[in-house]
Amino acid sequence: VQLQASGGGLVQAGGSQRLSCAASGRAFSDNTMGWFRQAPGKEREFVAAIMRSGGRPLYADSVKGRFTISRDNAKNTVYLQMNSLKPEDTAVYYCAAQGARYPVGLVKALGSYAYWGQGTQVTVSS
Repeated sequence: VQLQASGGGLVQAGGSQRLSCAASGRAFSDNTMGWFRQAPGKEREFVAAIMRSGGRPLYADSVKGRFTISRDNAKNTVYLQMNSLKPEDTAVYYCAAQGARYPVGLVKALGSYAYWGQGTQVTVSS
């Protein structure tokens, strides 16, 4: 699976931005998809995930109620709609695909994702 993330940029606090991640290669619909982010000097962290079969998405507590993950299997694309952005949301955002079936409990684990996009920078100014 090859992943290409896009949609990053500079946005003011309180604003919105939508990230997209286009997938090619192995059947997109077979993969649980996730978004992660990495701020300068910090470890990469889980943001959101959506199961291969759809269902209720999972979110990090820090973004719950502000971010929405969705997928369009017909377009092989996963999205991350980010609203009410805060300066602490500034990071490089990565999309990822699990590549294999894992228990739901591992959806937030970086190590369960086999394929990663190149990352897109999101900068939120105060």
